Amino acid sequence: MLLVTGVNGGLGSLVLERLAGRGEVVAGSRTPDRVPVPGVPTRTVDFDRPETLAEAFAGVRTLLLISAGYGEDDVVTARHRAAIEAAERAGVGHVVYTSLAGDGDHLGYAAAHRWTERRLRASATLRWTILRNGLYAELLGFLARPDADGVITAPLGDGRLAAVARADLAEVAANVALAPERHAGRVYELVGEEAVGAAEVAAALTRTTGRPVAYRPGTLAEARTAFAATGAAAFQVPMLVGTYSAVAHGFLAGPGRPGDLAALLGRPPRPALEVIAAAPEAAW
Repeated sequence: MLLVTGVNGGLGSLVLERLAGRGEVVAGSRTPDRVPVPGVPTRTVDFDRPETLAEAFAGVRTLLLISAGYGEDDVVTARHRAAIEAAERAGVGHVVYTSLAGDGDHLGYAAAHRWTERRLRASATLRWTILRNGLYAELLGFLARPDADGVITAPLGDGRLAAVARADLAEVAANVALAPERHAGRVYELVGEEAVGAAEVAAALTRTTGRPVAYRPGTLAEARTAFAATGAAAFQVPMLVGTYSAVAHGFLAGPGRPGDLAALLGRPPRPALEVIAAAPEAAW
């Protein structure tokens, strides 16, 4: 049995779509009555209520552990600790974990991912595979979205991001989880092959929408003030600003060549600009 957690999230729902009908798959969610793919058996999985996990993990051979959401580091690591300990007690054989790309070590939210990787490696009973996901192309579309005047003011400088289509990451996760023994003990870096910057996003949106889009970057301080004014949680503000900064300073541009993502897909990854241009309203 394969159990997938976080199936109501953006990545988890795409993974579940690709797994439906492909063997004994169970969807895990804190709200199992809202699972987005009909016909898939469900179980209550709430990492903030570890008492739910013994029953949820019973009989599970492979656990696809989708990273348990945004939060302060201690919250996220507590969730992942509860999941891994419950998996060990339940006799789960293999955990596939969706982590963060190695280049992401400059990001403030990397610590919980690296802690989880270390905890999996230290397990005496679990086999594991780590999928180090790059930042989504959809996220770049959000970070570099134009304002009402068609101007992108995101403080991305001349930086570029090796962004990845979320659907490509979902496809890899599904395929690996269906045959985990082939990937035991492996750490895969899943980043885009071609990094793109905000100026290229502006050009792509201009072509797609027929409306002129310009890129005039603001400052990190301006972005911090604007995001804080939206009512975002306190921990989210430095997460966003840190992401802008890491891109702007060239830490997330990737290797610029085919890597693990293309090999696991068996085809070239979908270009980030294609993803953004396919849904320009999401970036506008």
